[in-house]
Amino acid sequence: MISDQVIWASLPVPAFIIDPEDRIADVNSSGEGFLNASRKSVVGHPVWDQIAVDAPLEEAFTRAREQGTPLFVNDVDVGSGNRAPLQCALQIAPLLGHPGSMIMIVSPRELASRMTRGNTVKSAAQSAIGMAEMLAHEIKNPLAGITGAAQLLSMNIGPQDLELTDLIVAESRRIVKLLEQVEQFGNLSRPEFKPVNIHDVLDRARRSALLGFGADMTIVEDYDPSLPLAYGDPDQLLQVVLNLLKNASEAAGPEGGTIRLHTYFEHSFRLRRSDGSGHSLPLQIEIIDDGPGLPEDIRGDIFDPFVSGKENGTGLGLALVSKIVSDHDGWITAESVPGRTVFRLSLRRAPREAGQDKE
Repeated sequence: MISDQVIWASLPVPAFIIDPEDRIADVNSSGEGFLNASRKSVVGHPVWDQIAVDAPLEEAFTRAREQGTPLFVNDVDVGSGNRAPLQCALQIAPLLGHPGSMIMIVSPRELASRMTRGNTVKSAAQSAIGMAEMLAHEIKNPLAGITGAAQLLSMNIGPQDLELTDLIVAESRRIVKLLEQVEQFGNLSRPEFKPVNIHDVLDRARRSALLGFGADMTIVEDYDPSLPLAYGDPDQLLQVVLNLLKNASEAAGPEGGTIRLHTYFEHSFRLRRSDGSGHSLPLQIEIIDDGPGLPEDIRGDIFDPFVSGKENGTGLGLALVSKIVSDHDGWITAESVPGRTVFRLSLRRAPREAGQDKE
């Protein structure tokens, strides 16, 4: 017979037991991950101090308790002091055998959206790679001829027309630079997997950022020191983090801002493919900035190639990030409101022993 405690700990969604005084009596492991807080730190505290629901819920909750009936609430924003709100569905019901106590299950819509969006990442990346190779081949060579012709013309024209040939050369070189970025996107090699201390990667990226593009930023480390090793390519993961830090720094502008690097363990998050296979992605890395946020009209498409919120942006940076994370069999998501943008990476942990199957 499987014990109730095993079932409770294995639930893949956040669940809370609420006592008759509206205090949290228990929380499962998924609930700890949802709150970004330990069981010890929340048990005994008023539930509505720990869980913020953007709906007038307390009266309906009290009525469900008094009448002994379940309560279902769909599509509400639920958050906590340690994370941005997520759209969720709530299922609340009396706890049998414990008068006045209630069980509340939180079903974040984010989990479903992560799965749905992730299924298209690799196919979109492959299409963009094919287009990248075609563009580089078909455009780069003619541009070299155009640039050479403009330079020859500039040797035999007057000063009044020199500005035009200079413009041709400058714009041709700009397009070549763009094509080189496209080629980089298309020619990225497969990851060389090995155990990686993700905090070492984050520290390398932080130091590099502070010495260059992030010199005006404050970068705060908020690490879980017990986080196990990730399984990936350290150089490619460094490229991912540097790209996200650069985006956050550019969004902040010359006045600067704050970026928080946050890591934690969420053992309940597991990727399942359509064929039934899957693996867990328990290592969570969040890059959080206090900038203006992503433009609302592109928030759902920011990982697609050639979608950019920057003036003169190529739209390849986040597409490259998405491709690298996808090649690591991981997930990346973004949540953004003005004053708080969170990019979250979910990665595999390294096998505990040599030859152990990779989860």
